[in-house]
Amino acid sequence: MHFNTLAVAATLAATVSAHTRVYSIWVNGVDQGDGRSTYIRSPPSNSPVKDLSSADLVCNVNGGTPGSAFVTAAAGDTLTFEWYHDNRGDDIIDGSHKGPIITYIAPYTETNGASAIWTKIDEEGLSGSTWAVDNLKSNNGKKDVKIPSTLAAGKYLIRTEIIALHEADAAFNVNSARGAQFYPSCAQLEVTGSGTATPDENFDFNTGYTYSDPGVVYNLYAGSTTYTIPGPEVWTGSGSGSGSGSATTTAKASSAVATSAATSAATSVASVATSAVSSATQVATSAPTTLVTSTKAASPTSAATSTSAAAAQTSSSGSTGAAALYQQCGGRGFTGPTTCATGTCKQWNEWYFQCVSA
Repeated sequence: MHFNTLAVAATLAATVSAHTRVYSIWVNGVDQGDGRSTYIRSPPSNSPVKDLSSADLVCNVNGGTPGSAFVTAAAGDTLTFEWYHDNRGDDIIDGSHKGPIITYIAPYTETNGASAIWTKIDEEGLSGSTWAVDNLKSNNGKKDVKIPSTLAAGKYLIRTEIIALHEADAAFNVNSARGAQFYPSCAQLEVTGSGTATPDENFDFNTGYTYSDPGVVYNLYAGSTTYTIPGPEVWTGSGSGSGSGSATTTAKASSAVATSAATSAATSVASVATSAVSSATQVATSAPTTLVTSTKAASPTSAATSTSAAAAQTSSSGSTGAAALYQQCGGRGFTGPTTCATGTCKQWNEWYFQCVSA
């Protein structure tokens, strides 16, 4: 992969003094005071997390240590996260560390949050040539996030993160000296109001963010004007708490029903292919061949049909053996094994299926 070596050299030189953390939260423009290690589960340093399998990816180091306080806000209020580098009001983060800022919410837990409990409520990526981090620096380290007006009252964890992409041209699991840098921060939030909606995307960072995700492995210096923000869609505020853990993934499916149906269809077709090549050929011949070109499923019917076709196409290659955990097990044009030695084969998008823990 080609990238500008001079830009990379400059980035590496700046890395030592470039990191960041969250200092406080403002509610409707009112500063709630220094939140470090009180309502914010602050890490001991401003260093990033790069290992997608680490529990620290979720709420950072010390993410499982509950704070002594909560920020109180009503559904529909605006929260402002105030970031800093070493001191409040400083340079915030080095300008080379361009990337998105994403915010999630989950039911309150005293654990580190490393499970399928998260729902995305805000995201900002690349607009033209301007990144979310550029806007953060221009706004003196402040980033606004609106609490969904329909959110049910209760206690929550709210997680905001910067993903710095200056070294993301290579995946961390391939080259540990590089990789996207994640700066997650979790705060304790108590929401008031009469809302009834319960966030139900049930996103798990340790399985939902992958090294095959174009928002995680990205060449910042290639001149691209587009960027795919990782994770699920931004929650609309209409959930009832009935979602399943696989309802929303990096494929950004539009409904839990669509993903569930698609996964079931793919598993069924793959099973037929494993048991008999002739059965797989029959399924591949009869299955629809039109695949969805968007990363979002338009309806339960179209998602299931597209997944069945992709699984049938993959199965018909006649590949044998079983893929290891976290290895690819299917997708459009894939010719490798379509069964998993451990776990189940999960569809992330039409191009990439992966063996994940059952």
